[in-house]
Amino acid sequence: MATASVAFKSREDHRKQLELEEARKAGLAPAEVDEDGKEINPHIPQYMSSAPWYLNSNKPSLKHQRKWKSDPNYTKSWYNRGEKGFQADKFRKGSCANCGAMTHDAKSCMDRPRRVGAKWNGKHIAPDEIIEEFELDFDGKRDRWNGFQAESYALVVHRYEAQEEARRKHLKEQQLKKLEEKNKTGEDGGASDDDDDEDDVDALKVDEALVDESKQMDFAKVEKRVRTTGGGSTGTVRNLRIREDTAKYLLNLDVDSAYYDPKTRSMREDPLPDADPNEKFYVGDNQNRLSGQALEFKQLNLHAFEAFDKGQDVHMQAAPSQAELLYKNFKVNKEKLKSQVKDTIMEKYGNAASEMDIPRELLLGQSDRQVEYDRAGRIIKGQEMAVPKSKYEEDVFANNHTSVWGSWWCDFQWGYKCCKQTIRNSYCTGAAGIEAAEASGELMKANIARKETSEENLAPVEERRPAAWGTEVPEDLVLDEKKLADAIKKENAKRKEEKDERKRKYNVNYDNDVTPEEMEAFRMKRIHPDDPMKDFL
Repeated sequence: MATASVAFKSREDHRKQLELEEARKAGLAPAEVDEDGKEINPHIPQYMSSAPWYLNSNKPSLKHQRKWKSDPNYTKSWYNRGEKGFQADKFRKGSCANCGAMTHDAKSCMDRPRRVGAKWNGKHIAPDEIIEEFELDFDGKRDRWNGFQAESYALVVHRYEAQEEARRKHLKEQQLKKLEEKNKTGEDGGASDDDDDEDDVDALKVDEALVDESKQMDFAKVEKRVRTTGGGSTGTVRNLRIREDTAKYLLNLDVDSAYYDPKTRSMREDPLPDADPNEKFYVGDNQNRLSGQALEFKQLNLHAFEAFDKGQDVHMQAAPSQAELLYKNFKVNKEKLKSQVKDTIMEKYGNAASEMDIPRELLLGQSDRQVEYDRAGRIIKGQEMAVPKSKYEEDVFANNHTSVWGSWWCDFQWGYKCCKQTIRNSYCTGAAGIEAAEASGELMKANIARKETSEENLAPVEERRPAAWGTEVPEDLVLDEKKLADAIKKENAKRKEEKDERKRKYNVNYDNDVTPEEMEAFRMKRIHPDDPMKDFL
């Protein structure tokens, strides 16, 4: 209920503060003023008006409720249009070989491919691009109109007004011309009816937009949908999906199916390629690009590009009529050339198709590829999609190789199939290198086999070690039982002396000569480290 968090010294101060707040709400006391001199509404709750303790705000204020961090002004931050960077006079080392710009290489160049690049002639060096980097917030990244210039729409308005002015002028000229013809016919053959004059004037006004009426036929016609459950009527609108129809992105819910772009509401590929085409109402947006006049326009553009590369001054956008005329002439000349080549081949070699029958093997020929067709003759299954070629080098054989790296696999190593080498960027040795490798491998196997046989034929040599300290007992050792019993007694007495130092003698004589019986007694009495009962002895 308070406008600011205040530390009260006693209950009396707290009571006075509550009374002051009640008076402010009733309008009997003036409202509090913040740091900027603005009044604070006394009806604001305490949990909104009280500032956190870590802000150390002694005066009443509502600044803590405002947005502290201001987001970047993404609507104004955009790329500079038309601005160019530094433009050099001569070619610089490390720049693009095609246009001469320093900010990219030849593979990333978006300029038209030149016949002679700027690296070799040093002319028409393109300016460097200005690379700008700025961060956008969540809304700025998703704003489709970010960077739009409203001034650019003035050109569209100006063009539309010019078209309207030309249309009115043309309509007025046609009306004046029609009236002059009517006046002449009226003077010669009598006055015409007023109804005919009005009909002629109205007929001139019909063709205002010069639009084919057949395209607008049944545009606003209201008809009933048979497939609807409620049987309601809907308006027929071109290029729009009816609400009762299934959306294109719901036709196939598989993740790996055709990609749907929600930004442009387009789906290029067919979402149901295996379904019956007679039952489908949507086959993808590529169907419009690969049928009708779109395919003809694509071929026209391709012909203009190829003609320009070969030296002809053809441009599809600058002179479309010239490009279309050249394309028509090219098709006529191509058909003539084909017919001439066919006639010359038939004159030289004859027409075997008309003279003899086709062999039965060719008539009944079969293939492993399975293709399914519908009633209209269109391919349902079996048509392979063309893999688009990239701008990078493909199928390039280096160092006299006839196959690419990775076409051969042996012993967990990749190599070349032509020479069976596992070293990258090695020079191809061909069949001779394969034979040499096989010969060396066979020679290595023969050496290993010869070494194994020689080791097997060698007789094993038995090494007989003497019965010394730390060695095992030989198998042919013969011991005297009487001497062995005396040696065991001596060993027992010796071990007792070692345990009790009071029985140890001062003068002890040892001999270096150890008999086999003494050694056997030592082995019998010694404690093995792995013996589990050694701690109880």
